[in-house]
Amino acid sequence: MISWFDARSSEELGTSLARFYMERIPLAPARGKTPPSAARQKEVVEKMLSQLASFKSSNKLNIYKKAKLGNSFQWVLKEAGYPGEVIADLTRMLMVNL
Repeated sequence: MISWFDARSSEELGTSLARFYMERIPLAPARGKTPPSAARQKEVVEKMLSQLASFKSSNKLNIYKKAKLGNSFQWVLKEAGYPGEVIADLTRMLMVNL
């Protein structure tokens, strides 16, 4: 029963996925660089989904762990200043694929 509430690995994955996204799709592109293309954004999201699928195959996720994953993902992006609609879309995409 206690393991049902142990969501540390889920939270860590949520944080890791958010950082992965932030490193590859920065909020403001570096000076002299163009913003990431739609193809680049799609590639990054596909890699995130691949990481999620790998995690899901080796970890049993209950509703609490799924919620903790999504929540940690959201908060890291929110604290970094990403727009709310981007955060909502990305989080929804992750949750649907859980």
